[in-house]
Amino acid sequence: MARTIGSHGPTTLEAIRKAGVRLIYENGYEAMSLRKLAAEVGIQAGSLYNHIATKQDLLFDLVQDHINDLLRELDLALAGKADPVEQLRAFVSFHVTYHMTRKREVFIANSELRSLEPKNYDAVVALRGAYEQRLAQILTDGVSDGVFEVVDIQVATFAILALLTGLCTWYRPGGRLTREAIISAHEKLVLSGVGAAQAVTGEVRETGRLPHGAAAGARS
Repeated sequence: MARTIGSHGPTTLEAIRKAGVRLIYENGYEAMSLRKLAAEVGIQAGSLYNHIATKQDLLFDLVQDHINDLLRELDLALAGKADPVEQLRAFVSFHVTYHMTRKREVFIANSELRSLEPKNYDAVVALRGAYEQRLAQILTDGVSDGVFEVVDIQVATFAILALLTGLCTWYRPGGRLTREAIISAHEKLVLSGVGAAQAVTGEVRETGRLPHGAAAGARS
């Protein structure tokens, strides 16, 4: 059993959240009992109710906070970038980096969506929609500016997100490729997929060199 850390205060709540993430990731939401969670933290089961109302509330808070983090950090990554090609590169770089470093939270948010009660499910789906809309708007702006060729914005949005999020199934730290090389490879895949290869080629002709990150992607 973990060391008892007390039953009050933000430190204990943070310990409960971290233990909850690990147990749900390893065993699944249904298999995680509050008794197991309390034992992991090192407190009495009844003390959990000083910090969380129910197991469902814990799951909802974890998923909601994860997506709010996604939205907040994405907006920071996009800040000051007006060109759709630059925005799309920034989106890809952010999404890939986040999903490499927050794998457990990503897994829970995707696999345990089914475990949310209807009200919580609707709230999370709305947040996910807001994140998807950030990408859809980048694609729409690129089409309007004539730098992207996209047949259907919604299909392209879902396809790109599936491609980028898919790395969670195979990425392992310390593998053959560096994080930078993986990000660059995904940038090239996404840009070429929306018909932005011509914009990249034009940038090479104008500057005599590949744009930031493209060289590493080519070597990978």
